[in-house]
Amino acid sequence: MAFGMNRVELIGRLGADVVVNHLPSGGRVANLSIATDESYIDRQGGGERIDKTEWHKVVTFQDGLIDMLERNAKKGRLVHAEGKLQTRRWRKDGEDSDRFSTEIMVVPGHKVQFLDKPNRANGNGAQAGAGTAQAPASGEAMPAGGAPAQVEDPNDFPF
Repeated sequence: MAFGMNRVELIGRLGADVVVNHLPSGGRVANLSIATDESYIDRQGGGERIDKTEWHKVVTFQDGLIDMLERNAKKGRLVHAEGKLQTRRWRKDGEDSDRFSTEIMVVPGHKVQFLDKPNRANGNGAQAGAGTAQAPASGEAMPAGGAPAQVEDPNDFPF
């Protein structure tokens, strides 16, 4: 019997407000774009600091979680997301080769948690009131257990 574990955790900033689409089946899907960044010193390039941003697609089909994301998932928010990796394959009309997309799927047992407070004055539409929000995969919104991370400027990110 084979054993494996498929679990992903990210902490990063939302690159855009959540996008919710309605499916022909009547369900909904929420899509998030999360940016993570890292810095390193280029030792071969004269010691220059290099900043690198990686983009991640996060998807969920859970109604309660989608409702919470519609209220709170605004561009620039600092977010912690847990899920599993899933790769989709499709073919675009008129093309002979398949396309692939790897996403982080938030399923029951995983969560999305905001690590900052919404800022009314940041101009991105984030609403105050929910504070730090956490949504277990069941879709329930509840306050996070610890203190929120301190953010100097929620609009200070590389995009």
